[in-house]
Amino acid sequence: MPADELAWRIEETCFNAFPSLQQVLLGDWLLRFSAGVSRRANSVNPLRPECGGIAAAIAAAGPLYEAQGLPTIFRVPSIVDPALDRELAAIGYISEGESCVLYGAIDALGAAADPGVRLLRSPEPEFLAAMVDLQGYGEAQAAIYRRIVGAIALPARFALLAVDGEPAALAYGAVHDGILCYESVITDPCRRRQGLARRVIAALAEWARDSGATGACLQVEAANAPARALYAGFGLGELYRYHYRREPPRH
Repeated sequence: MPADELAWRIEETCFNAFPSLQQVLLGDWLLRFSAGVSRRANSVNPLRPECGGIAAAIAAAGPLYEAQGLPTIFRVPSIVDPALDRELAAIGYISEGESCVLYGAIDALGAAADPGVRLLRSPEPEFLAAMVDLQGYGEAQAAIYRRIVGAIALPARFALLAVDGEPAALAYGAVHDGILCYESVITDPCRRRQGLARRVIAALAEWARDSGATGACLQVEAANAPARALYAGFGLGELYRYHYRREPPRH
């Protein structure tokens, strides 16, 4: 499969694995709104490499995000026409948040069943409480996160690994179009470098492979060297990147 075709399948998978609470489809663009929790769920996203109607998208997005009390942020994948980045830069949009999109064939990953990893069919209260605690979410952020994961329509599993009776590592995975998307991978800071995150993602890969998935993807900040090393060792390599362009301060 050509890399660009795979990349667009991954884009679709990631949208569905971490849904926004509201959205607007505008030609070649998807505008996502989720009360400010995560840039991915609160940004303008191109749906095709050509990015038709850039000026119209910029003009339409501003009032919609302003009405929600949000800044206008464009997500700019490296697989789109460079004109998008140039036009946003020319009107003062600020670059931030460079991230890598990783991919690996499921059979090349270290998939492994693990009796210590619980794979929940839904985001149960125990999983959500542990995720909120480890992520350090405040009350408002926690409520939005619960709504986002509760809106997932794909087949999904929510992985929870406890050590000495306490949640130590978590993640969830959702499968779309034969691709497993990892989301919300986190380890208790006091228990890092013990291989716990790897156990969680390995258990999810085993479930996804048994469910018919042929590949797995994940998005990670480019500056997060420890996480990138973990995923590289697991068999996930960089396929493309993206960054954001945030509107200049409103006057």
